[in-house]
Amino acid sequence: METKRCNFWLPNKNRFCALYPLNGSLFCGNHNSRSQGEWIPCPIDPSHSVLEQNLKGHVKRCPLLKHVQSLSLQPFYHKGINAGSDGEEEKSGVDDSRLSTMTVSSEMKRNALHEMNVPEFCNLIEKIEFLHESLCKDIQESIQMPEVCSLWIKREVEDRKLPFQEKHILQQASILGNLESFGVLKNSLGRKPFECTEPVEKEEEDVPSVIEFGAGRGYLTQMLADCYGIKRVFLVERKAYKFKADRSLRLNQSLMLERLRIDIEDLDLNAVKSLQGVPFVATGKHLCGAATDLTLRCCFPEYSKDISEQNTANKKFGGLAIATCCHHLCQWKHYINKRFFLDLGLTKEEFHAITWFTSWAVDANHDDSDISDTTNCRSHLPSIKEQGDGFVIGVDKILSDMQADRRAALGFKCKWIIDMGRLMWLRKHGLDAKLVRFVSPSISPENHLLLARPSNQL
Repeated sequence: METKRCNFWLPNKNRFCALYPLNGSLFCGNHNSRSQGEWIPCPIDPSHSVLEQNLKGHVKRCPLLKHVQSLSLQPFYHKGINAGSDGEEEKSGVDDSRLSTMTVSSEMKRNALHEMNVPEFCNLIEKIEFLHESLCKDIQESIQMPEVCSLWIKREVEDRKLPFQEKHILQQASILGNLESFGVLKNSLGRKPFECTEPVEKEEEDVPSVIEFGAGRGYLTQMLADCYGIKRVFLVERKAYKFKADRSLRLNQSLMLERLRIDIEDLDLNAVKSLQGVPFVATGKHLCGAATDLTLRCCFPEYSKDISEQNTANKKFGGLAIATCCHHLCQWKHYINKRFFLDLGLTKEEFHAITWFTSWAVDANHDDSDISDTTNCRSHLPSIKEQGDGFVIGVDKILSDMQADRRAALGFKCKWIIDMGRLMWLRKHGLDAKLVRFVSPSISPENHLLLARPSNQL
């Protein structure tokens, strides 16, 4: 007797769903019409929802429950230690624990922007244009392709079985090449990649530990370990992935690998036993939105809490390279340098508007190499103001009429301003830091790389 299957047709696969239907239904749980009632995010794993009346039973059997219970027993787990809060720069003494848990969604950002009147909107655009012109002039292109990585790339291109694309390899190579040219990394004495299986006789300070934040499958670390003789690697990632590089990395007998499945927001780096007293270099390829700010707080907890204004970097800190992305997901409560925006006369609401504008950066041709006066959104503000004062148009009309190249240019400028605040925060605390474009926009429009090292490093 043939077993019944879900009756939902999958057009892309040209077949019916292969899952079993629910009792009394023709469809499986994924395709069954949702029951009437209030659906709320699961408190254990917000990536899925559950009926409010079923919540009590669901939390006892949620697939993520076992991992959460195990994680809560780890000494390095400290809920929200790197989260920041809305009012941390205001020194008001008001308990903002409730505010610190609030997330401003993209819809909320958009609605707030559309509720502005025309003069307020034009004033915000003028501020963005002025800040970009005055702060973002010296950002350089730094596309690096170190010899040791180019040999690795050549070998990998010939192996068609590996589950990643050449564009990702080029980004990884440039991140590591920038770390090398910045004096943070030294390559493995000219040895070819995949010949790094024997222990390297080098001083410990020449081969620091590396922490990859938002590691995903760990391919950036794989190239790093192969090309730079790293002895100790920590992969920080909150999600579980298939096809990880871990199996390949563990074949290197001279490498100690530890994967920490935890949200960066909850990671107390000082409590990781195997990292205590060990110098480290922090890396991250495309740390989405606030993950960059969480990483900076994680690496420098003493600075993120403004305990002091010392000009001495963390003694364990050896360097940093973070490729930022998804600025539209940034949150005021997480942002590392609120003082930067406040001192420039920008409010929390304007910060969120700026993050919303960044989503426009990929609207046009992904090219931020020439953000010139031809795409200066300020050039047509007088006519907008004149119409706005007569109540002829509103912000909705301005946004809908804005040309794609102007929208993209504005988005790129907002990205630079957000990353410039992070750069200033690193420099404020005595680090040698810079912000560069590490790949061409044709490889990835998310091409900002934040670099830092101790100021006394040669």
